[in-house]
Amino acid sequence: MNSTRVTSHDVARRAGVSRATVSLVLNRSESVVLSKETRERVMQAAAELGYKPNSAGRMLVSGLTETIGLVVSDPSILLVDQYIPQVLYGIEKANREMGFHVLVEGLEAHGTGGAYDNLVESRRIDGLIVVNPRAGDEALISLIDKNFPVVLVGSVRHPSEVSVTFSTRGAIKAAVDHVAGLGHKRIGAITFSPRGFVATDARLRALERSLQDHGLSLDEDAVQEGDFSAESGHAAATALLRRRPDLTALFAGNDTIAIGVLNAAQEIGRRVPDDLSIVGFDDLPFARWLTPPLTTIKTEGVRQGTIAAQMLFARLNHRPLENNRVRLEPELVVRRSTAPAPS
Repeated sequence: MNSTRVTSHDVARRAGVSRATVSLVLNRSESVVLSKETRERVMQAAAELGYKPNSAGRMLVSGLTETIGLVVSDPSILLVDQYIPQVLYGIEKANREMGFHVLVEGLEAHGTGGAYDNLVESRRIDGLIVVNPRAGDEALISLIDKNFPVVLVGSVRHPSEVSVTFSTRGAIKAAVDHVAGLGHKRIGAITFSPRGFVATDARLRALERSLQDHGLSLDEDAVQEGDFSAESGHAAATALLRRRPDLTALFAGNDTIAIGVLNAAQEIGRRVPDDLSIVGFDDLPFARWLTPPLTTIKTEGVRQGTIAAQMLFARLNHRPLENNRVRLEPELVVRRSTAPAPS
């Protein structure tokens, strides 16, 4: 059947329900309780017939634009960092399944609060997902205070935020336990971004505390800032290893930074893992294919994005959330970039 001629009546007949039921299901209305089986039957009939409800009609019924905004803290990250695309894929996949569209904005493109103004005040979106928020982002905090539907992938530590995060302390502790257990005592770190990002600062704090649990310290001159890209990881590792040649283990802020660290170590003549152990963060798809394969912390970016989108849909449909702050438990993945400390 030609999809341009399919009507809601055809879908209702195929599914064995009324046209009103078809409208309720396809408009995702929660005003009437319908069984899961009925909703699935209607959705299947619509898919089989190729029925596409009129978007303007859906907007009139639901009051929604069926579009969400997605704000990335710095759009240039998309060019160099592979974690953000993992999160975006999870968000986009969930939106596609719900029939929503995604508008992407970057903070740097509009100034501090311009991206929010551009999306929210123009009423082009129904809700907002913010990835890797900055600490002290006043425009974002204002949106949360106003109870605008916002979900964070990350956290700004606002008491009313809705967010998807993971246990940074637990993840770092497992990695430090592993490295300290291999006998390493002189340990350094390269952040994935300049300090001031919530995730960067939290990882450094967790690293310092976990090292203290083993009677070790993170010296200030053993920390070098990266700037998202593998190139910045290379530059930071080169500077750090020349300044502190005594270091036997490095924590890279993420796997993208770790690529640069591995290359810098090779150029300087530090064998990994014989002379220098390296730990990454995120367990991106390429981590197992590096030389040597990277020991890292698995954070499941796709899953984080999917959960964030599902939480936002629940808010848009006025459904209560079981938990406003979802905290995932990362997993340490040990590969061949870590080994016992050199004697």
